[in-house]
Amino acid sequence: MSNSNSTPLMARVTLGRALRRLRDEVNHLTLADVAATLSCDISLISRIELGKRNCSQQHFTKLMDLYGVEESERDRLAELHAATREQRPPWWARYSEVITAEYERFLGFEAAASEVFEYQVGILPGLLQTERYARAVIGAGFASLGPDQIDALVEVREIRQRQRLWDSDQPLSCCYVLTEAALHFQVGGPQAHQEQLQFLLELQERQNVELKVIPYAKGEEGAQIAAFRIFRFADDDVPDVAFGESVAGSLTMDDPRDLRRLHRLFSNLSAAALDPDKSRDLITRIKNKED
Repeated sequence: MSNSNSTPLMARVTLGRALRRLRDEVNHLTLADVAATLSCDISLISRIELGKRNCSQQHFTKLMDLYGVEESERDRLAELHAATREQRPPWWARYSEVITAEYERFLGFEAAASEVFEYQVGILPGLLQTERYARAVIGAGFASLGPDQIDALVEVREIRQRQRLWDSDQPLSCCYVLTEAALHFQVGGPQAHQEQLQFLLELQERQNVELKVIPYAKGEEGAQIAAFRIFRFADDDVPDVAFGESVAGSLTMDDPRDLRRLHRLFSNLSAAALDPDKSRDLITRIKNKED
């Protein structure tokens, strides 16, 4: 099984996509047709295909029979189905008291992704944040949380960084575009700001991290309202998924039309940004000016 399917979440997503293809493209059945055959709600079949719900063994067997799946394909899908029911909890399970369901879903996608394309307006990407920067951001964004809860969320961010950038045999390939404004905000105070800018300069030496900055001079070309990130997976059977950010929280987007629009938007933002070398020069100038 590929690395993309190494978590129950990604196994559900991959299985759901395969089941949707068998229903729609191979057998030309509607959700209503399948729901009637299985004597269940349409919403159940839809959620299974979207990877948002596990498929029971009974329903899986009936679907294989309904779709006329050949033995070799059935064996492959049975392996995926078994992976969706894996009981070994992910590393973030021990932080369940502070992790929302949406954040847990995000962590599952990030853990399995091979590439991320991220645009940020006013803060730096989570994987690029120092401990002091992360603590200041989390403390301001979750003011109702107690010190222990903030500590736990900072730990989660540090583990994400370590597992996806430092300790992995297959580190995440990161393409970041951010506005110049994100470099000027002194999050955590002047000393923490200097530390963070130095950390960015060090990160740019890593082959798997590309960081590009949109300067103020680009004006409306870099003035998008909301941050977003797109995850891409090594397994071609797993579609891209995006997360948008707003005051109401994070929004998951997996509709192909939304993803095409976001990829096009990211390409335009990247074209408006300075190249990595000039971006490094800008970060250095800001750091030296405020030192």
